[in-house]
Amino acid sequence: MANFTEEIKSEIMLSQPENSDCAAAFLSAFLRTSGSVVSSGGAFGFEIVTENEGSARYVSQLIEKNFGVAVSRTGAVSDSMSGRDKYTVSCLGDGAFSLLETMGVIEADEDGISLKLGIDRKLTENDQCRSAYLKGAFLGGGSCTLPEEQTYSRTGYHFEIVFSNRVTAGDFCELLCQFEVLAKLVGRKDRSVVYVKSKEVISDLLNQMDTVNCLDKLNRIVEYKDRSNNSNRVANCSVSNIDKAVTASVAQIKAIEIISQTIGLQSLDKNLFEVAEARLADPDASMRELADRLNITKSCINHRMRKIAEMASQLS
Repeated sequence: MANFTEEIKSEIMLSQPENSDCAAAFLSAFLRTSGSVVSSGGAFGFEIVTENEGSARYVSQLIEKNFGVAVSRTGAVSDSMSGRDKYTVSCLGDGAFSLLETMGVIEADEDGISLKLGIDRKLTENDQCRSAYLKGAFLGGGSCTLPEEQTYSRTGYHFEIVFSNRVTAGDFCELLCQFEVLAKLVGRKDRSVVYVKSKEVISDLLNQMDTVNCLDKLNRIVEYKDRSNNSNRVANCSVSNIDKAVTASVAQIKAIEIISQTIGLQSLDKNLFEVAEARLADPDASMRELADRLNITKSCINHRMRKIAEMASQLS
Protein backbone atom coordinates (compact mmCIF):
# COMPACT_ATOMS: atom_id res chain seq x y z
CA MET A 1 0.00 0.00 0.00
CA ALA A 2 1.41 3.38 -1.05
CA ASN A 3 2.38 5.83 1.67
CA PHE A 4 1.24 9.45 1.54
CA THR A 5 4.47 10.66 -0.08
CA GLU A 6 4.04 8.17 -2.91
CA GLU A 7 0.41 9.18 -3.31
CA ILE A 8 1.39 12.84 -3.72
CA LYS A 9 4.12 12.03 -6.23
CA SER A 10 1.82 9.77 -8.23
CA GLU A 11 -0.79 12.52 -8.40
CA ILE A 12 1.81 15.10 -9.48
CA MET A 13 2.73 12.85 -12.40
CA LEU A 14 -0.87 12.61 -13.61
CA SER A 15 -0.53 16.01 -15.32
CA GLN A 16 2.05 17.88 -17.37
CA PRO A 17 3.45 21.41 -16.87
CA GLU A 18 1.35 24.00 -18.69
CA ASN A 19 4.12 25.09 -21.07
CA SER A 20 7.87 24.84 -21.71
CA ASP A 21 8.62 27.62 -19.19
CA CYS A 22 6.84 25.68 -16.45
CA ALA A 23 8.56 22.50 -17.65
CA ALA A 24 11.95 24.21 -17.24
CA ALA A 25 11.02 25.29 -13.70
CA PHE A 26 9.84 21.77 -12.87
CA LEU A 27 13.01 20.12 -14.22
CA SER A 28 15.29 22.66 -12.55
CA ALA A 29 13.74 21.91 -9.16
CA PHE A 30 13.93 18.17 -9.77
CA LEU A 31 17.62 18.46 -10.67
CA ARG A 32 18.33 20.53 -7.54
CA THR A 33 16.90 17.77 -5.36
CA SER A 34 17.81 14.56 -7.18
CA GLY A 35 20.57 15.34 -9.65
CA SER A 36 23.95 16.83 -10.37
CA VAL A 37 25.85 18.51 -13.17
CA VAL A 38 28.44 16.24 -14.84
CA SER A 39 31.06 16.60 -17.52
CA SER A 40 32.83 14.09 -19.72
CA GLY A 41 35.41 14.75 -22.41
CA GLY A 42 34.77 18.47 -22.19
CA ALA A 43 31.02 18.04 -22.64
CA PHE A 44 28.60 19.21 -19.96
CA GLY A 45 25.39 17.50 -18.94
CA PHE A 46 23.47 16.28 -15.96
CA GLU A 47 22.52 13.09 -14.17
CA ILE A 48 19.42 12.42 -12.13
CA VAL A 49 19.12 9.53 -9.68
CA THR A 50 15.79 8.47 -8.18
CA GLU A 51 14.31 5.48 -6.35
CA ASN A 52 11.04 5.89 -8.22
CA GLU A 53 10.89 4.30 -11.67
CA GLY A 54 7.80 6.33 -12.52
CA SER A 55 9.65 9.57 -11.73
CA ALA A 56 12.57 8.56 -13.97
CA ARG A 57 10.19 7.81 -16.84
CA TYR A 58 8.14 10.98 -16.27
CA VAL A 59 11.20 13.28 -16.24
CA SER A 60 12.67 11.59 -19.33
CA GLN A 61 9.46 12.16 -21.26
CA LEU A 62 9.25 15.75 -20.02
CA ILE A 63 12.74 16.52 -21.33
CA GLU A 64 12.23 14.87 -24.70
CA LYS A 65 8.74 16.31 -25.28
CA ASN A 66 9.42 19.93 -24.29
CA PHE A 67 13.06 20.37 -25.31
CA GLY A 68 13.75 17.66 -27.87
CA VAL A 69 16.82 16.48 -25.97
CA ALA A 70 17.58 12.76 -25.91
CA VAL A 71 18.24 11.14 -22.56
CA SER A 72 19.63 7.82 -21.43
CA ARG A 73 17.65 5.95 -18.81
CA THR A 74 19.23 3.17 -16.75
CA GLY A 75 17.10 0.41 -15.23
CA ALA A 76 17.04 -0.62 -11.60
CA VAL A 77 20.44 -0.88 -9.94
CA SER A 78 20.59 -1.95 -6.30
CA ASP A 79 22.25 0.58 -4.00
CA SER A 80 24.62 -1.23 -1.63
CA MET A 81 24.25 1.47 1.05
CA SER A 82 20.45 1.69 1.20
CA GLY A 83 19.55 -1.67 -0.31
CA ARG A 84 17.06 0.11 -2.58
CA ASP A 85 16.86 0.19 -6.35
CA LYS A 86 18.10 3.32 -8.10
CA TYR A 87 17.08 4.60 -11.53
CA THR A 88 19.35 6.98 -13.43
CA VAL A 89 18.48 9.52 -16.12
CA SER A 90 21.52 11.03 -17.83
CA CYS A 91 21.94 13.62 -20.55
CA LEU A 92 25.21 14.83 -22.07
CA GLY A 93 26.18 17.06 -24.97
CA ASP A 94 25.13 20.34 -26.58
CA GLY A 95 21.42 19.73 -25.96
CA ALA A 96 22.07 19.03 -22.30
CA PHE A 97 24.23 22.15 -21.97
CA SER A 98 21.53 24.30 -23.52
CA LEU A 99 18.92 22.77 -21.21
CA LEU A 100 21.09 23.44 -18.15
CA GLU A 101 21.20 27.10 -19.18
CA THR A 102 17.42 27.14 -19.67
CA MET A 103 16.97 25.60 -16.21
CA GLY A 104 19.17 28.31 -14.68
CA VAL A 105 21.70 25.80 -13.39
CA ILE A 106 24.75 27.04 -15.33
CA GLU A 107 25.69 30.20 -17.16
CA ALA A 108 28.32 30.90 -19.77
CA ASP A 109 30.04 34.22 -20.40
CA GLU A 110 33.39 35.52 -21.57
CA ASP A 111 34.99 34.24 -18.37
CA GLY A 112 33.80 30.68 -18.96
CA ILE A 113 31.14 28.41 -17.50
CA SER A 114 29.95 28.62 -13.90
CA LEU A 115 27.35 26.92 -11.74
CA LYS A 116 24.40 28.93 -10.41
CA LEU A 117 23.37 27.72 -6.97
CA GLY A 118 20.35 29.96 -6.45
CA ILE A 119 16.97 29.74 -8.16
CA ASP A 120 16.92 31.77 -11.39
CA ARG A 121 14.13 34.32 -10.94
CA LYS A 122 13.19 33.98 -14.61
CA LEU A 123 12.03 30.44 -13.85
CA THR A 124 9.43 31.53 -11.30
CA GLU A 125 8.02 34.78 -12.65
CA ASN A 126 4.37 33.68 -12.40
CA ASP A 127 2.22 31.49 -10.17
CA GLN A 128 2.05 28.66 -12.71
CA CYS A 129 5.82 28.35 -12.90
CA ARG A 130 6.19 28.72 -9.14
CA SER A 131 3.73 25.86 -8.66
CA ALA A 132 5.66 23.84 -11.26
CA TYR A 133 8.89 24.45 -9.33
CA LEU A 134 7.19 23.27 -6.12
CA LYS A 135 5.96 20.12 -7.88
CA GLY A 136 9.39 19.34 -9.32
CA ALA A 137 11.09 19.87 -5.97
CA PHE A 138 8.65 17.56 -4.19
CA LEU A 139 8.84 14.87 -6.85
CA GLY A 140 12.63 14.94 -6.63
CA GLY A 141 13.23 15.32 -2.90
CA GLY A 142 9.97 15.65 -1.01
CA SER A 143 8.21 13.64 1.64
CA CYS A 144 5.08 14.10 3.71
CA THR A 145 3.80 12.19 6.73
CA LEU A 146 0.41 12.37 8.42
CA PRO A 147 -1.03 10.83 11.58
CA GLU A 148 -2.52 7.42 10.85
CA GLU A 149 -6.18 7.67 9.98
CA GLN A 150 -8.63 6.52 12.70
CA THR A 151 -5.84 5.19 14.93
CA TYR A 152 -3.78 6.59 17.77
CA SER A 153 -0.38 7.72 16.53
CA ARG A 154 2.43 9.88 17.86
CA THR A 155 3.29 10.82 14.28
CA GLY A 156 2.35 14.41 13.52
CA TYR A 157 2.04 16.43 10.33
CA HIS A 158 5.34 16.90 8.51
CA PHE A 159 6.17 18.11 4.98
CA GLU A 160 9.76 18.49 3.78
CA ILE A 161 11.89 18.87 0.66
CA VAL A 162 15.62 18.07 0.66
CA PHE A 163 17.95 20.16 -1.50
CA SER A 164 21.55 19.54 -2.48
CA ASN A 165 22.73 22.97 -1.30
CA ARG A 166 21.71 25.65 1.18
CA VAL A 167 21.59 28.50 -1.34
CA THR A 168 18.87 26.81 -3.39
CA ALA A 169 17.02 25.83 -0.22
CA GLY A 170 17.11 29.43 1.01
CA ASP A 171 15.78 30.73 -2.30
CA PHE A 172 13.06 28.07 -2.15
CA CYS A 173 11.96 29.40 1.25
CA GLU A 174 11.62 32.84 -0.36
CA LEU A 175 9.61 31.30 -3.19
CA LEU A 176 7.24 29.74 -0.65
CA CYS A 177 6.79 33.17 0.93
CA GLN A 178 5.08 34.20 -2.31
CA PHE A 179 2.48 31.54 -1.48
CA GLU A 180 2.29 33.06 2.04
CA VAL A 181 4.04 29.99 3.43
CA LEU A 182 6.75 30.41 6.08
CA ALA A 183 9.01 27.35 6.09
CA LYS A 184 12.01 26.42 8.24
CA LEU A 185 15.44 25.51 6.91
CA VAL A 186 17.85 23.13 8.62
CA GLY A 187 20.97 21.21 7.66
CA ARG A 188 20.99 17.43 7.55
CA LYS A 189 24.45 16.00 6.94
CA ASP A 190 25.54 17.54 3.62
CA ARG A 191 21.99 18.43 2.54
CA SER A 192 19.57 21.26 3.31
CA VAL A 193 15.99 20.57 4.36
CA VAL A 194 13.03 22.93 3.99
CA TYR A 195 10.10 21.83 6.14
CA VAL A 196 6.74 22.77 7.66
CA LYS A 197 4.67 21.02 10.35
CA SER A 198 1.40 22.93 10.23
CA LYS A 199 -1.55 20.99 8.81
CA GLU A 200 -2.97 24.25 7.46
CA VAL A 201 0.27 25.03 5.59
CA ILE A 202 0.56 21.48 4.25
CA SER A 203 -3.00 21.86 2.98
CA ASP A 204 -1.99 25.06 1.17
CA LEU A 205 1.03 23.33 -0.41
CA LEU A 206 -1.03 20.37 -1.62
CA ASN A 207 -3.47 22.83 -3.11
CA GLN A 208 -0.64 24.65 -4.92
CA MET A 209 0.53 21.32 -6.35
CA ASP A 210 -3.00 20.51 -7.59
CA THR A 211 -2.96 17.19 -5.73
CA VAL A 212 -6.70 17.24 -5.10
CA ASN A 213 -7.09 13.64 -3.98
CA CYS A 214 -4.26 13.95 -1.45
CA LEU A 215 -5.73 17.23 -0.21
CA ASP A 216 -9.06 15.48 0.37
CA LYS A 217 -7.29 12.73 2.33
CA LEU A 218 -5.47 15.30 4.48
CA ASN A 219 -8.71 17.15 5.20
CA ARG A 220 -10.42 13.89 6.16
CA ILE A 221 -7.65 12.98 8.60
CA VAL A 222 -7.54 16.50 10.05
CA GLU A 223 -11.30 16.43 10.60
CA TYR A 224 -11.14 13.02 12.30
CA LYS A 225 -8.17 13.94 14.49
CA ASP A 226 -9.67 17.28 15.52
CA ARG A 227 -12.95 15.58 16.43
CA SER A 228 -11.07 12.88 18.36
CA ASN A 229 -8.89 15.45 20.14
CA ASN A 230 -11.95 17.47 21.16
CA SER A 231 -13.56 14.33 22.60
CA ASN A 232 -10.38 13.57 24.53
CA ARG A 233 -10.22 17.13 25.87
CA VAL A 234 -13.83 16.90 27.05
CA ALA A 235 -13.14 13.53 28.68
CA ASN A 236 -9.97 14.81 30.35
CA CYS A 237 -11.80 17.89 31.57
CA SER A 238 -14.56 15.70 33.03
CA VAL A 239 -12.01 13.49 34.81
CA SER A 240 -10.24 16.57 36.14
CA ASN A 241 -13.50 18.01 37.44
CA ILE A 242 -14.38 14.70 39.10
CA ASP A 243 -10.98 14.60 40.78
CA LYS A 244 -11.43 18.14 42.05
CA ALA A 245 -14.94 17.36 43.32
CA VAL A 246 -13.74 14.25 45.17
CA THR A 247 -10.86 16.16 46.77
CA ALA A 248 -13.21 18.96 47.84
CA SER A 249 -15.75 16.50 49.28
CA VAL A 250 -13.08 14.72 51.34
CA ALA A 251 -11.86 18.05 52.75
CA GLN A 252 -15.42 19.14 53.57
CA ILE A 253 -16.25 15.89 55.37
CA LYS A 254 -13.01 16.12 57.35
CA ALA A 255 -13.91 19.66 58.45
CA ILE A 256 -17.45 18.59 59.45
CA GLU A 257 -16.04 15.66 61.47
CA ILE A 258 -13.66 18.00 63.33
CA ILE A 259 -16.60 20.18 64.36
CA SER A 260 -18.68 17.12 65.29
CA GLN A 261 -15.88 15.71 67.50
CA THR A 262 -15.16 19.01 69.26
CA ILE A 263 -18.15 21.29 69.76
CA GLY A 264 -20.77 19.13 68.02
CA LEU A 265 -22.77 19.82 64.90
CA GLN A 266 -25.71 21.05 67.00
CA SER A 267 -23.67 24.13 67.81
CA LEU A 268 -23.90 25.20 64.16
CA ASP A 269 -26.63 27.58 63.07
CA LYS A 270 -29.52 26.18 61.05
CA ASN A 271 -28.05 27.01 57.61
CA LEU A 272 -24.63 25.53 58.31
CA PHE A 273 -26.14 22.49 59.99
CA GLU A 274 -28.28 21.75 56.89
CA VAL A 275 -25.23 21.95 54.63
CA ALA A 276 -23.13 19.73 56.92
CA GLU A 277 -25.92 17.18 57.22
CA ALA A 278 -26.46 17.11 53.42
CA ARG A 279 -22.75 16.56 52.77
CA LEU A 280 -22.47 13.70 55.28
CA ALA A 281 -25.58 12.10 53.78
CA ASP A 282 -24.09 12.05 50.26
CA PRO A 283 -20.28 12.34 50.06
CA ASP A 284 -20.30 11.79 46.27
CA ALA A 285 -22.74 14.58 45.40
CA SER A 286 -21.46 17.63 43.58
CA MET A 287 -21.87 21.09 45.01
CA ARG A 288 -24.49 21.82 42.35
CA GLU A 289 -26.46 18.72 43.36
CA LEU A 290 -26.33 19.67 47.07
CA ALA A 291 -27.40 23.23 46.28
CA ASP A 292 -30.40 21.99 44.29
CA ARG A 293 -31.46 19.67 47.11
CA LEU A 294 -31.31 22.49 49.66
CA ASN A 295 -32.97 24.90 47.21
CA ILE A 296 -30.13 27.40 47.40
CA THR A 297 -27.62 28.74 44.88
CA LYS A 298 -24.24 27.16 44.26
CA SER A 299 -22.47 30.32 45.41
CA CYS A 300 -24.48 30.19 48.63
CA ILE A 301 -23.50 26.61 49.43
CA ASN A 302 -19.86 27.42 48.60
CA HIS A 303 -20.00 30.31 51.07
CA ARG A 304 -21.43 28.11 53.82
CA MET A 305 -18.86 25.36 53.20
CA ARG A 306 -16.06 27.95 53.50
CA LYS A 307 -17.48 29.05 56.88
CA ILE A 308 -17.52 25.41 58.05
CA ALA A 309 -13.91 24.97 56.89
CA GLU A 310 -12.86 28.15 58.75
CA MET A 311 -14.52 26.94 61.95
CA ALA A 312 -12.81 23.54 61.67
CA SER A 313 -9.46 25.24 61.06
CA GLN A 314 -9.86 27.25 64.26
CA LEU A 315 -10.82 24.12 66.26
CA SER A 316 -8.06 21.84 65.00
